[in-house]
Amino acid sequence: MFETLTQIGLPLALIFIMTGVGMSLRPQNFHQVATQPKAFFVGAVAQLLLLPLLALGVIAVFQLQDELAVGLFILALCPGGTTSNLYSYLSKADVGLSVSLTALVGFVTPFTLPFLAAWAMQQFLGAESLLQLPLLKTWLTLLVVGVIPVIIGMLVKAKFPHFAERAQPQISRFSVLVLLLLIISIAYDLGDTLWHYLLLSGPAALALNLLSMALGYGLGRWLLHSEQQARTICLEVGLQNGTLALLITTGILQSSAMSIAPSVYSLLMFGSASVFTWWALKRGTR
Repeated sequence: MFETLTQIGLPLALIFIMTGVGMSLRPQNFHQVATQPKAFFVGAVAQLLLLPLLALGVIAVFQLQDELAVGLFILALCPGGTTSNLYSYLSKADVGLSVSLTALVGFVTPFTLPFLAAWAMQQFLGAESLLQLPLLKTWLTLLVVGVIPVIIGMLVKAKFPHFAERAQPQISRFSVLVLLLLIISIAYDLGDTLWHYLLLSGPAALALNLLSMALGYGLGRWLLHSEQQARTICLEVGLQNGTLALLITTGILQSSAMSIAPSVYSLLMFGSASVFTWWALKRGTR
């Protein structure tokens, strides 16, 4: 059951989810990136560079070891997902910027994640570890589940705009359901060792989640002087595509232990994003 879910069900679900990201894109999103590149550049640098560095700092401070450290670092290499787009809408952030960052950073990820993840495995597991990341397979998998579906979604949006609009809320709910099902399956697969891993990785996952959201919001306020864009970058940097991280750790590497930190993070980020949204709406858009 667990192997079927991770090898077949998870890639298919992720293809569906990323098609939804493509269906949320509009030509105006790319026009906005071209005419106002600063906000996109700040968000992309925070996502692709600062977040992995922050993850390494958290791993060092909390002294995470072996698979737990690799799992948390792989999560930090992932782009945002439909969850960040949803919370950007709920918190009255810049939704166009959110969708642009999710999609375009997602196009870059297949070329950065395999090599950085392989480096992390050598760093934290040692060169003699039996666990090795197949670079070509990982790259092809990320293209198939993360890039091509976005392009298909954009084509669907252009051809059937009304269908794309109606499908968006359903896809967001589906992504949450898939993530929860995966986490339950991983917990069952780990059995009695689950609580041990939770105690080890939980504080680090919480710290990374809160620090990354604070980093994104602070950079947005400092460099962009825009409350809406600051909220967007906060959510894009703080809400990672946990489903993609679990595809790498469970589907490709087949390591339940490596999946613990992404699973814990994915659960915590819903709580932190909800609190942030409540705070943002109470504060208003001034």
